[in-house]
Amino acid sequence: MADYTSCRNLLVSKTREEEEENEITFQRYKEIVSNLPKEESTAFEKFICNYQGFWYADVHCQGVLAVQEHFKAHSTDIIIASNPKSGTTWIKALIFATVTRGKFPMDNHPLLFETPHILAPFLEITLYNNRIPDLEILPSPRFFGTHISYTSLPQSMIDSGCPIVYICRNPKDVFVSMWHFKNKMRDRASKPPIDAMEAFERFCQGVSHFGPFWDSVLGYWKASLERPQHVLFLKYEELQADPVVHLKRIAQFVGCPFTSEEEKEEGLVDEILRLCSFEKLSNLEVNKTGKVAGSSLGHEAFFRKGQVGDWKNYLTSEMIERLDQITEEKFHGYGLKL
Repeated sequence: MADYTSCRNLLVSKTREEEEENEITFQRYKEIVSNLPKEESTAFEKFICNYQGFWYADVHCQGVLAVQEHFKAHSTDIIIASNPKSGTTWIKALIFATVTRGKFPMDNHPLLFETPHILAPFLEITLYNNRIPDLEILPSPRFFGTHISYTSLPQSMIDSGCPIVYICRNPKDVFVSMWHFKNKMRDRASKPPIDAMEAFERFCQGVSHFGPFWDSVLGYWKASLERPQHVLFLKYEELQADPVVHLKRIAQFVGCPFTSEEEKEEGLVDEILRLCSFEKLSNLEVNKTGKVAGSSLGHEAFFRKGQVGDWKNYLTSEMIERLDQITEEKFHGYGLKL
């Protein structure tokens, strides 16, 4: 199990020489970010900045620059991409459990002791957070998460042909989940909650973390049509409605299809789905009490409800109409429905 939690070693302090080198590198990134267009943040940081058409917290933008400049993809890497609050935690767990099946007994599985965000860490948020990590210490296949837009992914990721799995979700549920998540972050930073209508207006305008939402989704959708062997596009709602079919589809895409024996005789697909279920993961001690690396935010913040259609409890008819209209306009002519 240690091999698959070795990314924790990437988060510890480096030698003095390495720290000095990191400081020089990220000082350059900070200067670049300081000159980008900015807007006031609705989360805990003061500003978000616009880079290559998308909005990032300043530290995350520095991470994007570092990923673009330093990340060297392997063809065996598995990239799990998403817009925030689109089922990222769930899909990370499903893919990790599927690809590594047979390596661990279900009653002593890494997912029982580590959050999915450690087993498949975010590149720009975690691994390249004020450091240039040595990712060669990680075993193959390496699992990475990202909220970076497809058009801003490092070229090595595209050239390597490594599988990229993108999951999207109805923007109404994304907005509601993000609003709750941001208020948890603001509470940890002793800041008052953000008003729902203010957050909604920013979301609609695309001025939100890793947004515009619709541009992110469309970028990966078009890539999945142009390079279907390299980019798999999933919908959260479809995954919830028929998890067996879509988990088998994911396994096939990443080159680890289930055998008939695994499916029928061993019931492995159902075992993985139970292990990675919202109920199971959200009640594990590591996800109830653990803290996000370098943050006061707890892992429990990534587990709210996991429901489809929770937006009905929060959005007015006017808000629903506006989001539906924007979605229709943005995706018109591309054959995409959310």
